[in-house]
Amino acid sequence: MILKPLADRVIVKQVAAEETTKSGIILSSAAQEKPQVFEVIEVGPGGLVDGNEVKMVVKKGDRVITGKYSGTEVKIDGEEMTIVRQSDILAVVE
Repeated sequence: MILKPLADRVIVKQVAAEETTKSGIILSSAAQEKPQVFEVIEVGPGGLVDGNEVKMVVKKGDRVITGKYSGTEVKIDGEEMTIVRQSDILAVVE
């Protein structure tokens, strides 16, 4: 199944959690902190949203940070993804 976001929507997928600490300690799955970094999977076309012209700034493959409780979580073909508005993206990670 293919998802195509509309207007200013962006589909993101959470980046895998770190399995070891910086000092090399291996973490159990319960101790792993859920990362707030997402990879952009697909980007909508932008256009007119609520009477304002929206230009899409993010692109497919970017790593971004979103608001903690923003977006709608969906499960497609066994993969968990989140659909957010571009305005819910707080930063691009470089």
